Amino acid sequence: MRAALLVLAASCLASLASGDGTTITEVSTEAVAEPAKEKYEYQAEVQRLMDIIINSLYQKKDIFLRELISNGSDALDKIRFLSLADDKLLGEGDDRNLEIRISFDREARKLTIRDRGIGMTKQDLITNLGTIAKSGTASFAEQLSNGADMSLIGQFGVGFYSAYLAADTVKVVTKHNNDKQYIWESTADGTYTISDDPAGNTLGRGTEITLGLKEDATEYADQESLKKLIKKYSEFINFPIYLRTSKTESVDVPDESAEATPEPEAEKTGEEDEVVAEEEEAKPSAAPKTKKETRTTYEWELQNDQKAIWQRKPKEITEEEYISFFKAISKDTTDPRTWIHFNAEGDVEFRSILYIPGAAANDLYDNYYAKSSSLRLYVRKVLISDEFEDLMPRYLNFIKGLVDSDDLPLNVSRETLQQHKLLKVIGKKLVRKVLEMIRKLATDQKKALAKKAGKDEDSTDEKEDGDDSPLRADAETAYTKFWETLGKNIKLGVIEDSPNRSKLAKLLRYKTTKGGKETWRSLEEYVADMKAGQKLIYYIAGESYDAVVNSPFLERLKAKDLEVIYMTDPIDEYAVQNMPEFDGHRLQSITKENLALPGDSKDEKKREEIYTETYKPLTDYLKKVYGDKVEKIVISNRLASSPCVLVTSQYGYSANLERIMKAQAFADPSRAQFMLSKKTMEINPRHPIVAKLNERATSDAEAGDATTRDLASLLFDAALLNSGFSIDDPKEFSTRLFRLMGTGLSLETLDLQPEVAVPADPEPEAADDEEEDAEEEGGDDDAEAEL
Repeated sequence: MRAALLVLAASCLASLASGDGTTITEVSTEAVAEPAKEKYEYQAEVQRLMDIIINSLYQKKDIFLRELISNGSDALDKIRFLSLADDKLLGEGDDRNLEIRISFDREARKLTIRDRGIGMTKQDLITNLGTIAKSGTASFAEQLSNGADMSLIGQFGVGFYSAYLAADTVKVVTKHNNDKQYIWESTADGTYTISDDPAGNTLGRGTEITLGLKEDATEYADQESLKKLIKKYSEFINFPIYLRTSKTESVDVPDESAEATPEPEAEKTGEEDEVVAEEEEAKPSAAPKTKKETRTTYEWELQNDQKAIWQRKPKEITEEEYISFFKAISKDTTDPRTWIHFNAEGDVEFRSILYIPGAAANDLYDNYYAKSSSLRLYVRKVLISDEFEDLMPRYLNFIKGLVDSDDLPLNVSRETLQQHKLLKVIGKKLVRKVLEMIRKLATDQKKALAKKAGKDEDSTDEKEDGDDSPLRADAETAYTKFWETLGKNIKLGVIEDSPNRSKLAKLLRYKTTKGGKETWRSLEEYVADMKAGQKLIYYIAGESYDAVVNSPFLERLKAKDLEVIYMTDPIDEYAVQNMPEFDGHRLQSITKENLALPGDSKDEKKREEIYTETYKPLTDYLKKVYGDKVEKIVISNRLASSPCVLVTSQYGYSANLERIMKAQAFADPSRAQFMLSKKTMEINPRHPIVAKLNERATSDAEAGDATTRDLASLLFDAALLNSGFSIDDPKEFSTRLFRLMGTGLSLETLDLQPEVAVPADPEPEAADDEEEDAEEEGGDDDAEAEL
């Protein structure tokens, strides 16, 4: 429906743009003091078009204030441009102050926007306000020379009529240097009136628009609401915008009603009079009595004191200005981590400042798929949208900043962007600049650490053209701090942004067996330090650093001095699934089956075959005990000191991923069952427990023993826990463990012992007799004392 209305509006705009108004002279029959008014009718279909503009064209009612301020800015731009050739056009006194003033009356539901721009003649009122879609700004721009430096905003000629979103009546008072002061009035009912202003020239020059607000639009006569809207949409307009604000304060005023009552004086001698007079002179004069009174004061308050620094050259802007500007647009109290300021040229021209905040927002990941980035879109310094979802990918939603372009294709309402190939061009440039900015943090840290270690680091990383800036003061830790606060977004980018995946992979950082708990290492550093003959990048995924650092899966790799990456973020394995290799090396989980390690000799393979034959009785026995809990039991090439582990297939869930899936709030175990891969048990043939169990499995008598079966089951339970899985039946596990504890304690049975007998309480008769005798003796003593 909305699309159909917009199409209809566009057709009406095209058909009406070149028409002229029809004049109907109306003779006033009122008193002579009332000037004659000339009444005009809108053109055919205008009423229908007005209804579309008011009810369907704009999505937000707030837009009307932005449009009216933009019109005032254009009028100021026009007079400023013309005054370059003739300074007298600016006039004298206040007329030379190119500004916009906004005032309101809440009780009368009035809102007034006043500019000291070029103003309008009577014909301008008919042409621009009486002909919908006739843009005076566009006509003025066409008349200018090609080299004129103008930043006019209006282009469609319908912005003025957005006033009817919030107003029932609109009154325009305007004064042009070449004409008298006129009043234009309309209620959007199909007609408007133009009359000479009986008050004469009160404006000097410019235009004053007064809106009679609707009953449901009283919020636009509220001081705080107006401040918020001006800051949001018109903060960077070239000209100062003043809002008439009020404040209430208590002041001390003289209390005239409080008069001191004289005290009666006693008869005094002459000497006493002299003494009293001297005392009165010595006393300080009494302060006049005051009272508190509440007063309301009014003043014009500047609303757009923040300057559009992106219009200036980066070399002219100080670091303090960049930081101040970041805090102004982001409402963040912390300093930004870094920023980039650039002008893009080519197919589309735009200016942009992009910031990486110093800390992640508290709700950054709470509504990840519903929240867009914090970029603002400006066209000629007027805010068009602060939801910039189309140009910045979701994983970069932490980026703050703005984009300002004169070339962006806007809809008539100037609220949304048209789908256009230029948008894709802008989006690609923005993402590339952001990744360059993050990459520079990483390379600067690498250089700073190399310099600290006394090494000359010849970086082969990508550089920005002409980037010879010195290292920042915190270069040694800058990227580490970024990674610890916003590294998850880079991993999300690996998942979502396939065109930039190779660039994002270079930004990943992990803890490893080589770096320890305190050092983050990149995949580039891992590949550079790989052993001779190593073709795979090994990693282990787990719940935390402490959970994986002592994992039995690491034993053999540590013995061979092979570096293993610790992946302890729940999103890590999802990222690996979308990034199966880096720099030609495949990423291999060491918890998956068929682990290939470099340096394995032929002797080790033959030894593995011998162990397989030797432990065949145990593997057959354990497969019979475990049933379908395991797919197979094999000799391990990754264990050094642990008796056994459980590994999963190459394409199924790992133990860590299985744990994550089970923890999902809306997880459906029946649907995810097919992804729970069969487990393979790997046993360590050199471990004494495994060797002893093999002996028991070889003996038919001991193999049928319940204790042997319990030991085999306990071995499986220990392997589950050691490998990161959870025990499905804790009750059965604890019962089996208690049975083995009983065997270890040489208990014949685990039946409960009989309850202990409770001894009977002693009879209190003897004690009672003694108390009675004592009472009688006490009574006799008392009687004797009384006698």
